[in-house]
Amino acid sequence: MNIFIGNLSPQTTEKQIENLFIPFGEVKAVKIVIDNFTKRSRNFGFVDMPEKENAEKAIEKLNNTSFNSQSIVVNEARLRNNNEPYNSFGRRSY
Repeated sequence: MNIFIGNLSPQTTEKQIENLFIPFGEVKAVKIVIDNFTKRSRNFGFVDMPEKENAEKAIEKLNNTSFNSQSIVVNEARLRNNNEPYNSFGRRSY
């Protein structure tokens, strides 16, 4: 199951996120999203956990908790709809 984790501190590392999720089960991959222009964290990322039950437990226990002095958001990742009429900057494209 792919999990979204948001409101991350800019200093958060992928290893720290992996260590946060490991108590709930196997972590297949962790990815913090980096801005292409500034090369800085966009303050969100994704965790891939192969066992759905473990992922759901992690979401339940970690959502709205404090991590690296930030209140993080943790939920099931949703696929981005590429048919939306907005470009990558959030502006309506015509």
